[in-house]
Amino acid sequence: MPYHSNADLPPSVQGHLPEHAQDIYRAAFNHAYAAHSEDARCEEIAHRIAWAAVKRSYVKYDGTWILRQ
Repeated sequence: MPYHSNADLPPSVQGHLPEHAQDIYRAAFNHAYAAHSEDARCEEIAHRIAWAAVKRSYVKYDGTWILRQ
């Protein structure tokens, strides 16, 4: 299901990502979810795409997600 706000994101996302990264995750998830709505694994695909989107802008360093330079 699409997420309307960052507060709706799973705890694993909210508890680990900064606010801006959550925005990226939510936007990528919602777009991927709509694009793959006919697939039985739609939600799984959308989560994978969303994490990939975050990883393009952020890197995890010592357990903290930081914006790439």
